[in-house]
Formats: sequence, structure tokens, C-alpha cells
Amino acid sequence: MDFLTLLQVLDSSLRLATPLLLACLAGLFSERAGIFDIGLEGKILASAFVSAAVAYTTGSVWVGLLAGIGASVMLSAIHGLASITLRGDQIISGVAINFLAAGLTVVVAQAWFGQGGRTPPLQSGGRFEPINFPGAIPSKEMADVGPVMQLYSELLSGHSLLVYVALLTVPLSWFVLYQTRFGLRLRAVGENPAAVDTAGISVVGMRYAAVIICGVLCGIAGAYIATALQANFTKDMSAGRGFIALAALIFAKWRPWYALGACLLFGFFFAVDNRFQNILLPAWSLSGVLLLTALGLVSYVWRKDLLDKIVLGGLGFGVAFVSILIVISVWSAGMSTQIKIPVVFIQSLPYILTVVVLAGFVGKAIPPRSGGAPYVKEK
Repeated sequence: MDFLTLLQVLDSSLRLATPLLLACLAGLFSERAGIFDIGLEGKILASAFVSAAVAYTTGSVWVGLLAGIGASVMLSAIHGLASITLRGDQIISGVAINFLAAGLTVVVAQAWFGQGGRTPPLQSGGRFEPINFPGAIPSKEMADVGPVMQLYSELLSGHSLLVYVALLTVPLSWFVLYQTRFGLRLRAVGENPAAVDTAGISVVGMRYAAVIICGVLCGIAGAYIATALQANFTKDMSAGRGFIALAALIFAKWRPWYALGACLLFGFFFAVDNRFQNILLPAWSLSGVLLLTALGLVSYVWRKDLLDKIVLGGLGFGVAFVSILIVISVWSAGMSTQIKIPVVFIQSLPYILTVVVLAGFVGKAIPPRSGGAPYVKEK
């Protein structure tokens, strides 16, 4: 892989990580205030549909963006009403929002446009166009310039406005959460709401503020998918990004800067899925991966109880045995033997990483102590 190809992969990683980053920061604000939000997926999907539909109807991407944010905030308000005011189960409320958005977007899209649950393609003015920095060169001339200009033109330039907005949201979120009185109170509500209430601060008000911020960021994420990453709405186009954002949030341990790195990692796997199909690798590399996996399993379960050591340790030794068999077969067939990585496996990499993260292989992540529990004011 040459330098230009690497830049192209990183460029795709940044584009594909943008909605994940916005959704991850949305979940960060909500969960820091003690409101678990499984409904990120539904809010992204609703915003994607509304923004695309309104942008197509009005011809203005800005009106579509505002409409998408409004739809997401409305669903956030419903989640807040169920979770904060009515003290319902936050997980059930989030799941209900996901089902509601998945069904309504298709039904309304079919009734509105009659194109099988899709919106028509967005024309110029109805979508976000790439922003080319001064001096940036087109892709067809990229091979004739040096690496610095390639970095400037391919990786830094040529993104839509919402990509730069998402990147700026990271330091802004850090500043709000850790350098302002509002952020201190927000984090305190997620850790010890009773102490915040005793200090005369409205726990309900702070949690609603966090939920609304979550809705705004999810709205931007959905609008980006429909009006910048693509140019129309299609059924289930969020493609599980809300759930992946939750996994990235756990990976990031509920911290903004860590969230950026986690989302870029997930975006990288999405970029690999888009750019590389039917990858050919030396057969010995598969055995190496399996052997490292086996060592990781064995080292991970060494600190566990006896039952975990027996089950997962046995699995690790089994994987190691398979890798040794592959090494022997490759050696007998010739070290130049290559294997083709199936497309389905490449496409599943982001979701495999999600399962690995949620399984706890990245270390123990401690959520806010009062997260998921409704607050009942003492009398």
C-alpha cells in the first residue's frame, strides 16, 4: 500500500467516522447525566429521513438540517418524558424509539414519495458539497505532487462542512463538560443526583438539557448521512451506527477525546469494507492472527475464576491448535500459498469489533454511578 492509497483510506475513515462521532458524543452527554439512551439509532434514522425529505422538497440543505435536528430533538423529548418525568425504564424507552423510527420512516417515505421507502436523489442546493481548501489539487493530479500536498489535498481538504463541525465538537464537548459550571453539574447529576438536588440544582432540568443536546447531535449525524455522505434517504440507512456509537462510547470510557479515537477506529474498518474486496493474504498470516488470538484469550482469562479459565482457556488452546495445523499445512503446500478473505468477513469487521468491545476485552469501563436509574426526590 503506497502513501496515497493510505491517505485515501484515512480520508474515507474520517468521512465514515463522522456520524459515529456525533452519535457517540450525543450518548456521552446523555449518559453523563444519568440517562442511558439506546435510541441513538432511531434518532439518527429519523433525522436522516426528515432532513432528506425536507431538503428535497424545499431545495435547501440548511432547512433540511434544521428539520432533521427538530425530528431528533422531538424523539429525545419523548425519551426524556418517559425516562425522567414518568420514571420509566430507559432501555425500553430507547428500544421503542428505535422501532418507531424504523417503521415510520419507511411508511411516511412511501406515502410521500412513492419510491419504495426512499426519497428522490438530492440535487445541488439540497445536499452538502465538499469544501476544497485554497491550493488543493484534484484527485486525478494527486500522483504528480509530493506527500505534503497529497496530505493537504486528500485528507484535510474536500470534506463537507459537517465533518469539520463534528471534529470541532470534540474539544467543545471537553470544554463544556470539564471547564464549565454546567458541565460540572451535568457530571454530578450522573454520579450523585441527590447531592446536586441538595445544592438547589434541578436534577430534572439538567437531565432534560442533556437529553436535548443528545437530540441535537444525533440530528446532525442523521442529516450528515442523508445529505452529505449520501444524497438521499434509503430504508435503514443508519445501518446500526447508533449501536456502534454506544460501543465506541464504552470503548472511550465516556471521555470526548477517547471517543474521537474510538470512532476513527470504527470508521477505519468501515473504510476497509468500502475500499478492499476479496483481499489476498499469505496463508501463514492467518495462522499468525489465530495464534495471537489464542494468546490473547489465554492471557485474558488467567485472572478469571476457575470456570472461566476452563471454558475460555480451552477455547484459546483450541484456536492455538488450529493455527499450528494451518502452519503445518502451509509449510507442506509452500509458503507462497495465498488465501482470499471473504467479502462478508470484511463487511462484518465493524460489527465484530463492536462485539469485542462490549465483551470487555478493552478493559473494565465504569459508567456513571446513577446511570439508568430514575431520580426520586426525597421529601
